[in-house]
Order: sequence, then C-alpha cells, then structure tokens
Amino acid sequence: MWHLVLLILSLSSSNRVYGEPEVPCYFIFGDSLYDNGNNNDLDTLAKANYPPYGVDFPQGPSGRFTNGRTTADLIAEHLGFDKYIPSFASAHGQGILEGVNYASGSAGICDETGQHLGVRISLNNQIKNHQTTISRIETMKGKDSATNLLNKCMYTVGMGSNDYINNYLSNSYNTRTMYTPEQYATVLIQQYSQQLKKLYEYGARKVAVLGIGPLGCTPGNVALHGTNGSLCVGFINDAVELFNSKLISLVDEFNKDLHDAKFIYVNIFGMALVAVKASRLINISPCCEVGANVNTTFQCIRDGKSCKIFKALHLFWDATHPSETANVITARRSYHALLPSDTYPIDIHRLARL
Repeated sequence: MWHLVLLILSLSSSNRVYGEPEVPCYFIFGDSLYDNGNNNDLDTLAKANYPPYGVDFPQGPSGRFTNGRTTADLIAEHLGFDKYIPSFASAHGQGILEGVNYASGSAGICDETGQHLGVRISLNNQIKNHQTTISRIETMKGKDSATNLLNKCMYTVGMGSNDYINNYLSNSYNTRTMYTPEQYATVLIQQYSQQLKKLYEYGARKVAVLGIGPLGCTPGNVALHGTNGSLCVGFINDAVELFNSKLISLVDEFNKDLHDAKFIYVNIFGMALVAVKASRLINISPCCEVGANVNTTFQCIRDGKSCKIFKALHLFWDATHPSETANVITARRSYHALLPSDTYPIDIHRLARL
C-alpha cells in the first residue's frame, strides 16, 4: 500500500500550468464541499471563514470548509483557469464571464435540508442566482452571444450529502419515518432531475454531476452511529449507494433525451472508499480539533488546534469535510480518470473538449 501513500504525497503538490482555459467559463453548484464563501455573511452555523480552516490557502480562511483548496478550485486549475472561480456573493463586473460559484454549506436538493443550522442557499435558490448571472451576462453581451457562451461552459453540480446528513439522518427531521432509503433516494432523484433540467434550459450543455461520497466513513458519522467493528457505518453507505445508482441512471436518461448536451457522473464514493480502506497508512481522523459540536455541525472549533505532522496523510480536515489532500486526488481523478469506474461515461477532460 506504500505506493498509495507516495501517490497521495505527489498529488498533493501543486503543478499549475496555465494557458488558454479549455472552456470559457465554469459554473459551480453544490454544498459545503464546494462552497468558497457564499455562507460567510449568512446567519448560519455552517460557515468556515475562521481558522483553522484555510490554514493552507493563500488568502487564509475564506469560507472554504477545508484547509486549502476545494475540489472545485482544483478542477478549475485543471481546466486552465488562472484564478479561482468567484463566489456568487463576491462576483461582479466582467469577472462573471469566466464563471460563478453558487455552492452553499448545509444546502441540499430539498429546500428544507439544513434549515436547523440556519440560512443556506438550496439548489433551487442557487439556480435562481444563476438566472441573475445570466441576466447580467445578457446585458453585457446580448442574448444570442450569452447563450452561445453558456453552451460552451463547464458546469459541476455536487448535491445530496446534506439531504442525508442534515435531513434524513438528523433527529431534527421526520424524513426517515416517512421514507425507506429506497423511497427517499427516488424522491431526491426526482427533484434533482427537475433541477438539472432547469440548468439545461438555461444553457448548460457540459455537466459533470458529482455523486455523494461514503458518508458512513466520515469521522462524525462514525462517532455518532458506531460501526460494530467495521470501518464505516454500513446503513448510511448503503443508502448513499442507492442514490448514486439512481443518479447514474439519470445521467443515461439525460444523454439519451438531451441530444445537444452531455452529462457525466463522477464517482466520488468509489474514489474515497479506496482511500478509507487504506486506513492503516492513511489517517481518517479529523485533522482539526472538533470538540462538542460534532453532533450538530461536525466542524472545527474556532481558532482550535490542527495537525501539523503528516498533514498530507489526513483524509479529513474536520469530522465531515475532506482535507486538501483528498480534494487533490478527487479533482485529479475527476478530470483525468485513473480507473474506468472514476467517471461515467467520460471524464471532465474529455467533456471539456466536446
């Protein structure tokens, strides 16, 4: 397994090479895994604009729920952008022509997801914010030119984790008494389908849908639910896999019916599970001091301690969010699939070139 450790260490180093971006713009929709500051000024517990978040990010704490770059930041690097895509909260002027990040911590496919933590920007509201961006682009370029631009852009959408962690699995909701895991996955996919179709109607033609990772393996869920001697919480991962399976089918459906668009599925679950299973060599405990709030937000204590030695071998920064090391691996394999199972039916690199 030492080859895996060496791979992680080598991937953790930055090798940014910039030229002309492979796509003219990049739009990001998602939750805290991709949020880069949209929650900073919201009345919510789900924010990360304080240390030890951002200790390895050039600008320090920025609202990213990790120690450095998010997966979306790194995908932007791979696509050739010389700047990180701005948050919707900070995007302005000509900068929006290269894309906008709408992601929001604790947000979900369902509007009510995460409401016990405070204000958040659900996927429906992220799409409404995208409408605002489109209107601004149309004002700058005219409607036809704006449509032509949007058709060439990259879109990544990573939603669903909070619909489990901060809805289905939370005692603040009665969702688990209303639906079996199979039924809930179906309900989520039905809503998600309509939301992704709305993005298509607004011009999205190159869409990478990032699946849910193995939530049962996060330190927070392991602490909260126990594992009976296993590495991960089995019933949580089983529920997530039901969702991901249906998401793959949805990608197939879109590619069959929407002939001028291409959707792909990114197998975050599979990539992360391989690393978790290497836990004798890879540390799967939180890198930051989490404390008593683990059962509500799973986040780092403000100004708390964080690991310094062998930081690159930690998969998680807090009790639920991946470290930059994990994000580097995920982004690299999403962009250039290492295994055939990493992406379906093609990877982001090939999607960008269509």
